[in-house]
Amino acid sequence: MAGRPIVVMKFGGTSVATPEGRAAIANRVTEALELDRAPVIVVSAMGRSGAPYATDTLLGLVGELPADPRERDLLASTGELISAVVVAHELRAAGIDASAFTGAEAGIVTDGAHENAAIMEIHPGTLLAAIARGGVPVVAGFQGIAPDGRVTTLGRGGSDTTACALGVALDAHAVEIYTDVDGVMTADPRTCGGAAVLDVISADELFQMAKHGSRVVHMPAAELALASGLAVRVRNTYTDHPGTQVADIASYRPASVATAVSHSTGVARIRVDLPPEDDAAAHMAAQTRVFRSMADAAVSLDMFTPSAATLVFTLPEADVDRACEVLRSLGMAHEVRGRLAKITLVGAGMHGVPGVMARVAESLAEAGVNVLQVADSHTTISVLIAADEADRAVGALHDGFGLGE
Repeated sequence: MAGRPIVVMKFGGTSVATPEGRAAIANRVTEALELDRAPVIVVSAMGRSGAPYATDTLLGLVGELPADPRERDLLASTGELISAVVVAHELRAAGIDASAFTGAEAGIVTDGAHENAAIMEIHPGTLLAAIARGGVPVVAGFQGIAPDGRVTTLGRGGSDTTACALGVALDAHAVEIYTDVDGVMTADPRTCGGAAVLDVISADELFQMAKHGSRVVHMPAAELALASGLAVRVRNTYTDHPGTQVADIASYRPASVATAVSHSTGVARIRVDLPPEDDAAAHMAAQTRVFRSMADAAVSLDMFTPSAATLVFTLPEADVDRACEVLRSLGMAHEVRGRLAKITLVGAGMHGVPGVMARVAESLAEAGVNVLQVADSHTTISVLIAADEADRAVGALHDGFGLGE
């Protein structure tokens, strides 16, 4: 028994919430056992906002109170506990020897930060013992325990990260992330009607998609896949579609310049007046004060662009008030523009290829989309636009680079 290859299987809350979904989970686990694999199950809270045990519904019981994030984590973590017990019960009813585990019982130790903790280490002995005796562990995702014993949660979507972290700790043969779509898509299908399922994507491309707004996989989970070389596949709980294989960088050969388009809304831009650049010392000192003060206030900046007399950066709209308070405390004049969106073209094949930015600009211009700011890396080109043009921009880039073909 102990020599069977381990496969970590993560199931989302929409499948856990219904009898049909739980039956599909039992079928997936049965298939793994018939292939002589040792499945370890990770589950999210049942359903989405409005469902009785969804995370947002649970937190809605207290609204903004209690302000104590420790208690909010205690409350939020119960959704996954309910799911773990219900799924374990479903598996036992199907004749499978399953047992539910909290994140703490699974040995998941975090850094202690509430509501967005990072996994620091995993002690998998309890899970390995359950596997060795032929059992199927069902682990509550999205949670762990701080070194001092406090329950902490991993941020929204954190069950993906639980699955990938367990995959590393258990030296799993594979990690399978099950959703209600057939795999990773070239764009959000709710925004882009021509979005298609990708057969394969590099771990870096998946990470960039998550970083720039795609919600198919939690960003720390994608980062783990990139760093560890985990064999990850994203599949549909209900169909036989093979899904999307996540490939490591060494073995990946991009088939085209671009792979996908991600987008994020709720973005704002701030322009800060600086001393003129001809006074280099004062100019650089002012820039440094802005960056340090924003970091101290826990404001995350993006797409920052310094110029001769200004510093321009983007940030989440939710952080604007805090950022403006920081700038007022520094005595710096500033201007805010909200209701923006960031659209990002992702593709490992664009590195070193001339003309990609020209094609981006042409595609957006033909669609009548005005670009306010641009940032790029080896595998991404991001543009800042008005939020009400986001859907049009995603479609223009998707069509301009033939991503649905």
